[in-house]
Amino acid sequence: MTQTIPTWQDTAARLIAVARGAEAADTVIKGGIWVNVHTREMLPDHDIAIAAGRFAYCGPEASHCIGPNTQVIEARDRYMIPGLCDGHMHIESGMLTPAEFARAVIPHGTTTMFTDPHEIANVLGLSGVRLMHEEAALQPINIYTQMPSCAPSAPGLETTGHEITPEDVAEAMTWPGIIGLGEMMNFPGVIHGDAKMLAEIAATQAAGKAVGGHYASPDLGPAFHAYAAGGPADDHEGTCEADAIARMRQGMRAMIRLGSAWYDVESQITAVTERGLDPRGMILCTDDCHSGTLVNDGHMNRVLRHAIDCGCDPLVALQMATINTATHFGLEREIGSIAPGRRADLILTSDLRRLPIEHVIARGQTVAQDGGITVDCPHLDWPGTARQTMNMARDVTVDDFRIAAPKGCSHIEAQVIGVVENQAPTQALKATIPVMDGNLTPDRDIAHIALVERHKATGQVTNALVQGFGYTTQMALASTVAHDSHHMIVVGTSPADMARAANRLAEIGGGITLWQDGAEQALIELPIAGLMSDSPATEVAAKADQLGNAMRAAGCTLNNAIMQHSLLALVVIPELRISDLGLVDVTKFALTDLLVSET
Repeated sequence: MTQTIPTWQDTAARLIAVARGAEAADTVIKGGIWVNVHTREMLPDHDIAIAAGRFAYCGPEASHCIGPNTQVIEARDRYMIPGLCDGHMHIESGMLTPAEFARAVIPHGTTTMFTDPHEIANVLGLSGVRLMHEEAALQPINIYTQMPSCAPSAPGLETTGHEITPEDVAEAMTWPGIIGLGEMMNFPGVIHGDAKMLAEIAATQAAGKAVGGHYASPDLGPAFHAYAAGGPADDHEGTCEADAIARMRQGMRAMIRLGSAWYDVESQITAVTERGLDPRGMILCTDDCHSGTLVNDGHMNRVLRHAIDCGCDPLVALQMATINTATHFGLEREIGSIAPGRRADLILTSDLRRLPIEHVIARGQTVAQDGGITVDCPHLDWPGTARQTMNMARDVTVDDFRIAAPKGCSHIEAQVIGVVENQAPTQALKATIPVMDGNLTPDRDIAHIALVERHKATGQVTNALVQGFGYTTQMALASTVAHDSHHMIVVGTSPADMARAANRLAEIGGGITLWQDGAEQALIELPIAGLMSDSPATEVAAKADQLGNAMRAAGCTLNNAIMQHSLLALVVIPELRISDLGLVDVTKFALTDLLVSET
């Protein structure tokens, strides 16, 4: 059953009565340091009274709010900060369902998430979005859904399992809990006035909701200004200070991210810490965090600590993870601060810089204490249609993973996808590749990459080359997490192991597997859409750790390399990507040839 919190209108009379002492509060937190994100103050020796899941009184003394049945929590001079908000993220990137993702992040102090389920939208369409939205609504924290905007993200350059239409967007805007439109990834479409993209934006704005941005280009000239004129209210694809400044100057929020593999906070937060720009235009987010990061390192508390370590004043950083986010989505009167009338989302911590999360309250209820969750996170009964998504025409073979060279040549120059550590963009490289027995035989740090179609049973396998993983053994890594169309990406140095890995995922219904010298070394089963597991986050994280160890044993030293692997088919982020239709030059948004010249 959906977990709802009474509206302010429903509770106003009681909140007022509690504040003046005419009725008793449900809970009073006594003797804490009230961190006020409205005024950027720390107010010692203050009390907070909670009633009906909302803050009723915030002041120096709340004894008048305490009755015989009031729960009293002694803050003992700890900081009382608002629950943390993630302004942009994809639950599917955690390889977890909404319930298990919530279970993983609640002990880290996350009480609100703004999620864009465009991963499942590419596989299952609007029905998949509805399933994510329904399970999100069951959780004891606030999970707002942004309706995905771009499936496919680059029409004509990839094939998805389902497409999202303007009619789908208009329908979703009527659902309760839909907060806006997910990141508008087809930025060339917006820049050139594509009618479908503009119709989706118009439907969102007509509903009075925010349009998420995604401008993955370093060009800050007329193209960027055209995109800004198209209506996106925020953008998280910036990688340098100039990107953050340009977005804020155009009235967009610069969402700066620290995910499992995206380290874009340090290079952009200087717009505030050094240039002195108004921090109200900046929001902290994660974008993509896998389960290992959530279990071992944290969630928004990790981002907040990192921002502080990058030189940001702790109170300013806290604003970027609370009130700035709430205000951006039109929810300042609901979430994002400790103030009367707002949902009672609060954290007790003894250190404002290192942020140990000692007690978490969401909607007035204790949901975690001393690192352990204290509430249930209900699961949806996911239907068979969401668990049977490997629609492949046949088993693949070794021959599917060979790249034939022109007859008679011993070497050939080819384009190579270059992985950039801790960044979403790739490089467009060229390399001379040896030819043996008529096929390209990459050496050094160049591996084979293939995309195996899994939605329409076409049997299509697209081949290319990738550099940067550092594999030194005969191996293959296959994954059905392959942003954004989520076919199957296989990277390897052994065509035989590439075939074994691909067929293994077809057999189990999706996931990630690593094979070395003919044997499986690691496996993460992701039976829901080939993207998620409904197992506990700790179990998925343990398998992710095993996968990381297997990747390192195969020679890969990249930080969170599995995230880099999963984005190699993301055909809206420069420079070079792979899709089911071929190799894509994202700087031109056009298919390009793999082979350049023979020698």
